Order: sequence, then C-alpha cells, then structure tokens
Amino acid sequence: MHFYRRIGKRLFDIAVSAVALTVLSPVIALVALVVRCTMGAPVLFRQRRPGLNGEPFVILKFRTMRLHDAPTTASDGDRLEVAGRWLRATSLDELPQLVNVLKGDMSLVGPRPLLMQYLDRYTTTQARRHDVKPGLTGWAQVNGRNAISWEQKLAMDVWYVDHQSLRVDLAILARTAGSVLRRRGVNAPGEATMSEFLGSEH
Repeated sequence: MHFYRRIGKRLFDIAVSAVALTVLSPVIALVALVVRCTMGAPVLFRQRRPGLNGEPFVILKFRTMRLHDAPTTASDGDRLEVAGRWLRATSLDELPQLVNVLKGDMSLVGPRPLLMQYLDRYTTTQARRHDVKPGLTGWAQVNGRNAISWEQKLAMDVWYVDHQSLRVDLAILARTAGSVLRRRGVNAPGEATMSEFLGSEH
C-alpha cells in the first residue's frame, strides 16, 4: 500500500492519462469545436484551485458559461449555455483535466478540487482532504456527487485519504463510468452544480 501511495499511484496516473488523452483526442477535439462554435473563445476555462497541501494550481475545463452580456448578479445557472449544460451533464467538460493529471497537479482518483476561498472554512478533519492530490473523480463522486450534503461529501473525501489503494481506485474508476452514463448527482436541486460551502457551522 505504501508503495502504491508513494510511487505506484503516480505511475498509474501517468499511464492511464496518457492513454486516455490519445484515445479520446477525437472526442476532445470535437468538444473544443462545439464550445468554439457555440460560445466562442476562449475554449478552456482556467481557475486556481487548491491541490496537494492546499497549494494552488490552475485547473483546466471546457468552458460552459457565458463570459459576456450577463448581469454581474447572474447565477451560475443563468450563465450556463445550452451546450454547457450538456457538457456538464455528460462530464465532458472535465476532459481537459487529464492534462492536469499528466502534469502531476491532480490524480485520477482523489477528492475533487474545490475553491480557494473554502480553505479557511474547513474543520481540522475536513482539511485532511488536502493530504492527497485532488482527483478527476473520487469516492464522493460515486456516492452522490452534488446530490449529497457538503458534510457528507467532505467526510467521504477524508475516508478516501485513509483508505486509498489500487483496489479502491479501480473500484472508483469503474463506478465513475456508470455514474457518468446515468448522469447521477450532476447538480444539487435548484443549483447549477452545488451551493457555496460556508463552513460546517452553517
């Protein structure tokens, strides 16, 4: 287990992400074309997110929201384009993160990278989610995704930190495929994805 966490997991990430980027390159190119034709430039959305030990990195996604001609008070749901909703529902907007995995910013499996402003809102236990690299998918993603509460999601992230192994990672990856196909838990009721995390005391 220690070998996998220290060395094997990184080798696994490199091998799988490299193969996935090669095999999925036609899909990635097609999605990029759809975004460019329906929403214009830029095609990619870039944002600083906390990675291992809370250190920031730039996450990559396909853009799903309007950048212009939207009121500053517009919610994420109001700014979502039709194509953007489809990309989120199918999780195709996450494909560029395979580059983050290949670079070493992320892992295939781990707690999802959230927002920088959440860092000082976690309890000491919840903050342990940053003891590992963030993942393209994770234990919380295959157990409710955005349809569960923040407390449940963060507890599952910490569970993964303590139980990560090749067997667990393979099980999560297998279940992710099923979750994506069934489009389960894409968003919380009434939200584009999920409401803002204000801290467990709220």
